[in-house]
Amino acid sequence: MTAQASPSVQPATAVRWIQHCRLDGVWQMAIDAWLLEGQPATEPAAAVLLAPAFRLYRWSRPTLSLGWHQRRLEPHWSDLARQGRLALVRRPSGGRAVLHGGDLTYALVWPRPLGTRSEVYAQALGWLLEAFAAMGQPLRSGRQAASLQRSSCFATSTVADLVHANGAKRVGSAQLWRGGHLLQHGSIQLDPCPALWREVFGGDPPELDPLPLGGHALEDHLYRSAARWLGPLLGGSVGAVDLDHGGDGHAGHLPGLVPLGPEVLAAITQHLGRFQPTLSVNGETSPELTMPRAT
Repeated sequence: MTAQASPSVQPATAVRWIQHCRLDGVWQMAIDAWLLEGQPATEPAAAVLLAPAFRLYRWSRPTLSLGWHQRRLEPHWSDLARQGRLALVRRPSGGRAVLHGGDLTYALVWPRPLGTRSEVYAQALGWLLEAFAAMGQPLRSGRQAASLQRSSCFATSTVADLVHANGAKRVGSAQLWRGGHLLQHGSIQLDPCPALWREVFGGDPPELDPLPLGGHALEDHLYRSAARWLGPLLGGSVGAVDLDHGGDGHAGHLPGLVPLGPEVLAAITQHLGRFQPTLSVNGETSPELTMPRAT
């Protein structure tokens, strides 16, 4: 897969470009789910107002996120959690375990995309192809078939993932579909901790070259690419100004980012328990993570 021209502009709708935040895993997953489920509409005739949305975020502590249907754990994961080495959280999307902390995560809400799952993945990942090509580190889609035998998301690469020419996996993504609407989110690995990665997965993290941008400069660069690519794809106006933020040399349209307000955060608080896993142990098998089937 290579970077392509941005898709044609469709009728404009309001895209929610959400400001970067650093929170724990339960909060991050609850926010992503809230974006997909919509917010109460102001008009009585409409029960839910769902708008396309995009955000980048980081994790406040090392966290292992489990796919919604990943019921089995490696036995030592629960030990690491009890020791306070990492937190455990359940993602609303599918896939396998992802170790967060040395990464940057994205979330995209896309109302009623058209095409097969593979086609939608290809379109939804175009902004990352463009952004990494501009940094001199091109990516392509993974080419391995999905396997249920590996517990780590980064142990294999499928069309849902992006890898470098040497096969090192940079981005792992997963989806949740509801009512024809899509939540796609993924982990962009930047500087994973080798020691913790080996403790969790029993092997080394992907061998990734350092990026030429970091911190706010990297986030701004990624937001610009997302606005250029996803804005037209989602049928929304960018609502941006021309900036060369932080001296990174990548001028472009930085969308107007808005924080999540107190009312939104109060509404999300009611759903935090949906993504907080609890441990249950079966004497004949490894521990399992259970939680209410709320979605």
